Amino acid sequence: MLNLKVPEMTCGHCASTVEKAVKGIDPKAKVSVDLGTSTVSVEGASDEEAISAAILQAGYANEKLVVTCCGSCH
Repeated sequence: MLNLKVPEMTCGHCASTVEKAVKGIDPKAKVSVDLGTSTVSVEGASDEEAISAAILQAGYANEKLVVTCCGSCH
């Protein structure tokens, strides 16, 4: 799963634009947007760099989040 911070994503229109950008790269991707934390999670087989680039091309800077796990969920 790819997790991205998209700081300029602040409303429903922004979220929709970001989701459409991801779906343009990977139509089968599962995209979850959290406006409260300005994050996007993508489950799919596409290249992470291509997804990030598509979001940037849509007008939204983004950076990959590294999710660390304590191990208790496994």
